[in-house]
Amino acid sequence: MANEFPETLTIAGTDSGGGAGVMADLKTMQEREVFGTAVVVAVTAQNTLGVQDFMAVPQHLIDEQFASLAADFNIRACKTGMLADAEHVHDVVVNLKENNFGPLTVDPVMIAKGGAALLADDAVTTVRDELVPLADVLTPNLPEAERLTGLTIESSDEMVKAALALQDLGAKNIVIKGGHEATPDEASDFVLMADGRSFWLTAPRIDTVRTHGTGDTLSSCITAELAKGQDYETAIRISKDFVTAAIENTIPVGHGHGPLNHWAYGQGGAQ
Repeated sequence: MANEFPETLTIAGTDSGGGAGVMADLKTMQEREVFGTAVVVAVTAQNTLGVQDFMAVPQHLIDEQFASLAADFNIRACKTGMLADAEHVHDVVVNLKENNFGPLTVDPVMIAKGGAALLADDAVTTVRDELVPLADVLTPNLPEAERLTGLTIESSDEMVKAALALQDLGAKNIVIKGGHEATPDEASDFVLMADGRSFWLTAPRIDTVRTHGTGDTLSSCITAELAKGQDYETAIRISKDFVTAAIENTIPVGHGHGPLNHWAYGQGGAQ
């Protein structure tokens, strides 16, 4: 029968360089054996050296994309990524409230790997007040967690405090990514579950510039696993392993912050 296969949705911007955004999301979803769909919120001119330009999609076309998907697909899990500005964040929130697309993973994308701003300053408040409370899983990196909470995060204890503050904003399960932390040997993410349980996910820090799209890949892998029926903790743990493999088994693409190797996890034998 139609729509029995796990279907997912990414709501984000494109990356013409193929390493992040909608492109990374769909590659990840395909590798995790779910069918990915997309609502494109913005289009970027982008490569591994940076973001040269971007333009937000007209809101009426975003609405039409949501309506088109809702009319034909049975989406079991969804995620958000780059949402451009306050008006587009609000429009996405309205559409998410009108449509049941399953558990929502929010990747609060604010700054590209090369430093370019991907979210207007006035949109941070809209993300915090309107989008974060809808999140079943919230996956900020350290700078994003600081922007959303107003806290300074320079230690493990401060990561824990920030996760609690993000839960107070309404998000259920929190994954604070520690890749920006200054520790030389390990990259540790702090996970706070909706039921109060918490744990750390630690992997060896890999000396590489090929980490473009890491956050998109993590959040889209979580989305794929949730669509297949995995519980939240299992989905998060699988996604950490998926991203680690994708960074460890690098591919030589581009001259700057290169992309991940999205097929590495399966090639390594891990499932």
